[in-house]
Amino acid sequence: MRTLKVALLGCGVVGSDVARYMATHAADLEARIGAPVELAGIAVRRADLPRPGIPEHLLTTDADALVTRPDVDVVVEVIGGTDRARDLITTAFGHGASVVSANKALIAAEGEHLHAAAASHGVDLYYEAAVAGAIPLLRPLRESLAGDRVNRVLGIVNGTTNFVLDKMDSAGADYPQALKEATALGYAEADPTADVEGHDAAAKAAILAGIAFNTRVCLDDVHREGITAVTAADIAAAKAMGCVVKLLAICDRGADGASVSVRVHPAMIPLDHPLAAVRGAYNAVFVEADAAGRLMFYGAGAGGAPTASSVLGDLVAVCRNKLAGVTGPGAAAYARLAVSPMADVVTRYHLAVDVEDGPGVLAEVAGVLGEHGVSVEHFHQERRDGGCRLAMSTHPSTDAALSAAVAALRASARVHGVTGIIRIEGR
Repeated sequence: MRTLKVALLGCGVVGSDVARYMATHAADLEARIGAPVELAGIAVRRADLPRPGIPEHLLTTDADALVTRPDVDVVVEVIGGTDRARDLITTAFGHGASVVSANKALIAAEGEHLHAAAASHGVDLYYEAAVAGAIPLLRPLRESLAGDRVNRVLGIVNGTTNFVLDKMDSAGADYPQALKEATALGYAEADPTADVEGHDAAAKAAILAGIAFNTRVCLDDVHREGITAVTAADIAAAKAMGCVVKLLAICDRGADGASVSVRVHPAMIPLDHPLAAVRGAYNAVFVEADAAGRLMFYGAGAGGAPTASSVLGDLVAVCRNKLAGVTGPGAAAYARLAVSPMADVVTRYHLAVDVEDGPGVLAEVAGVLGEHGVSVEHFHQERRDGGCRLAMSTHPSTDAALSAAVAALRASARVHGVTGIIRIEGR
């Protein structure tokens, strides 16, 4: 029985856990795969750094030589980034190695190209760990629901932002305070831009939409807004409405069946929605399909051990395919659906508008909204020093109509400012 050899690219938080689990669970992996599997080498930037539990003789700084070794069957890529990772992955394909990746940014940007390259060389490309850490999500979408029609994927796919918004809601912290705590606990990077500005969630949304709707969706197709503009007033307004604010990745099939929309932005969701109960740094994804109905996937969305769990699950599948001489399902982009612009997306909104305290102001605001096709469902008026604040929730309208209405409100002499705009989902 031949031993399957694995090249590991990267030995950071995730890579080191992958290496340790491969060593400590070697017997279980062999039993599940049907053959022994072992590390052929680990590519790192610096081989002199201490790495407890990692055999030094496996470390190399020559990643190119490692992925071109003729005895390597599978390459596991956990280095992140795009250009260097792409080059190493395509080189591995060319030398007959299948690839397991946790690289969401690369898959979102160049998944179609990479799938085509893998198919041309008769090898696999798996990336369950690229979305939602340990949560089994991509394989159920691609395989378990292959006979169904998925209509919507709605999820919390970034633990950092969920932790920050949860702290703002549960502890009354403002955004800077909550982010500081997230950083101290290790949930946020020293530079949290990718998380708090929604880049991380947008990459995951692109991957989810492509698989769920069997169509090509790239990162540039995703409308993206982060959480940096969410205020304590937004959190308080959500509470008053029986809602909570979450950063959501939303992938919708159009009513016409010929289009999809993909977006990431903060939104209010009602407390009785399953996603409202997702606390701390956890992730959850809500899937709606014709036959299966509503499904929810929940768990740890990041971290070394959870992500390593998904990597190892893919490793087992890819190794089994190697032994059987087959490949697993590749990209399925046969649907070729159009991706709708954000301007055409229909949803509900919560608006906070500061106005002068005088007769006819409410009617004027409602009139401006109505002129642009935005209808008010509920409103609350609160007197403040020097004026009033109108808190309103709307009936569904297009993003373009709402944007035009807000621009008109800001141009009104009796409106001091539109101080809050946040979407409402899940109702």
